[in-house]
Amino acid sequence: MDYIQKSKEVLWLPFTQMKEYDLNPLVIESGQGIKIKDTEGNEYYDANSSVWLNPHGHRKQELNEALVKQLGKIAHSTMLGMANVPAVELAAKLVDLTPKGLDRVFYSDSGATAVEIALKMAFQYWLNIGVTIRKRFITMHNGYHGDTIGSISVGDIDIYHQIYQPLMFQSFVAPYPYTYRHQSGDPEETKKDCLEQLKKVLEEHHDEVCAVMVEPMMQGAGGMVNMPPGFLKGVRELCTQYNVLMIADEVAVGFGRTGKLFACMHESVVPDILTAGKMLTGGYLPVAITMVSEGIYQAFYDDYEKMKTLFHGHSYTGNQLGCAVALENLRLYEKERTVEGVAEKTPFMKKQLETLYELDHVGDVRQVGFMSGIELVKNKQTKEPYPWQERIGWKATLEMRKLGLMTRPIGDVIVFMPPLASTEEDIKQMVSRIKKGIYQVTKEVSIR
Repeated sequence: MDYIQKSKEVLWLPFTQMKEYDLNPLVIESGQGIKIKDTEGNEYYDANSSVWLNPHGHRKQELNEALVKQLGKIAHSTMLGMANVPAVELAAKLVDLTPKGLDRVFYSDSGATAVEIALKMAFQYWLNIGVTIRKRFITMHNGYHGDTIGSISVGDIDIYHQIYQPLMFQSFVAPYPYTYRHQSGDPEETKKDCLEQLKKVLEEHHDEVCAVMVEPMMQGAGGMVNMPPGFLKGVRELCTQYNVLMIADEVAVGFGRTGKLFACMHESVVPDILTAGKMLTGGYLPVAITMVSEGIYQAFYDDYEKMKTLFHGHSYTGNQLGCAVALENLRLYEKERTVEGVAEKTPFMKKQLETLYELDHVGDVRQVGFMSGIELVKNKQTKEPYPWQERIGWKATLEMRKLGLMTRPIGDVIVFMPPLASTEEDIKQMVSRIKKGIYQVTKEVSIR
């Protein structure tokens, strides 16, 4: 089969203008370690971990064996009204690993559905305890939490969400601390300003707010924006002060990506609700989680006639294959010291990334652990961005593809999120290709 031609004829790819795909088609055939190979025999570094979810690399033997072992027992049975062995074991493990105070696990199949569940839980929690006026959420500017109608309603990226406004409920929006673009350019001043603005929203509207939604330590799809120290802790304190729930969306940042198992741990913050997914199964199967405090769970625990049940579920909730491979993935984290390895290699990665400042059009490099973004600008001194129509970030990643490296941009921010198993030599090689790709594209634009 001509896979490239057939892909043009029958597929519709996510977040992809298919007219552009037809000009630059690609079909992946296999992977090994931190590299992937296409149907034409070209090999690439998987520098965005297959959209942020692969920690150990591809074809990890232990994960393969865990799947095969579970297949010898059962592939799936419903969790509606019943549990299963891997789901129970995984939930117990997660309660032990997450910040103390998150006591219950609700399974789903993607980050967006995990967020959707969190929203419904937060909304219904207040109703179940007799508070009927709390119907709104506070989200952060440029926040991204998935693509269901509920999750885009607590998102704030116009290019993704604006067209669906008639379908969405309205949220209050507070600023996310974007130091590079803040008027002060100072992390401490940025933190203080953004917390003060969040406080003003809470002062005016806390009586009608269910929860504050936040991506801890680094905003992902909003442009890889890292928080100044103390901001997350400040959000927790404000939520407590004004008696609103705090939802930490750790779908992108959880399971070691930032150098801690969960990003909230950087500032010893315990949210009321936590969502996670992506790297939970080692990049193998779609399993996500929504975890809550026992207090929230108990608000739903009552006689059926009281109608406090959470009426939500998915056909593959708590799938045995996914839970089995997730358990093995977490065992590998412990055995191979995966999170500790990220923390140890982060300074080396930082040093490599800082060489990108040598380029004339790299304005900012932001990093938390193995999560980083490189912002390209037209004018480094004034921070003037390129016209969005020029799509410099996209062109740069196409150039990197020619050099044997695969990633995706967010506007003109190049995302670099390698598998957690990447060695220092791997990191060095990947950053070198990123540097060459940026230089080639920005040089050509400058000449033109």
